[in-house]
Amino acid sequence: MSDATLYETPVVHSPSPPERAKIQVVPLRGLPVVAVAVVFVALAIGFNWQWGLMFSHVVGGGLWTGIDLFVGLVIGPILGRLSIPARAEFSARFMPKMVIIMPTVVMMTLATGFQIARQLGNLKIDSPNHAWLIVSFCVVGVMAAVALGVLEPANIAVLYEMNKPVPNGERIGRLMKRFIVTAGITGIMQIATLLIMTRVATQ
Repeated sequence: MSDATLYETPVVHSPSPPERAKIQVVPLRGLPVVAVAVVFVALAIGFNWQWGLMFSHVVGGGLWTGIDLFVGLVIGPILGRLSIPARAEFSARFMPKMVIIMPTVVMMTLATGFQIARQLGNLKIDSPNHAWLIVSFCVVGVMAAVALGVLEPANIAVLYEMNKPVPNGERIGRLMKRFIVTAGITGIMQIATLLIMTRVATQ
């Protein structure tokens, strides 16, 4: 054995970093719950279940309002003070759930709300609640467009960005800020909807 072989520096291979687990954009475990909600709303409308209609409308509207207000006014300020890695970790656990929650509660609220208004005659022009319902439709229509046209795309964009080999933390931060601010705006608009709905209910 030569001296060069004896004094040759061994090559140390550093362990490769562990591969990040892929984030499930649509959590499959939540789909059965969504399916139950959709079927229940369809049956309530199809068979004119008064209790089912009111239950779906109140629960959907309450969840929609509560989630928007909580995300925009509570989670938003907290998230804004976190570091980018902490935001990414939070987003990985929070955003997939929002992908299925928000469309479900929007569907429950709007589908049953229209059916209830039609049955109560509030859509008729001579109804004292007609003007209030038109204002409500305008407010809720804007909120639905924002929720499905801005919140959901930002949500999904965050998840796809986080599934990249090298996620862009700044882009994730911008998308999260858009999501939080938009949720806060729709939450405030929800307060207007609550005022209108309580007015209609007591008219």
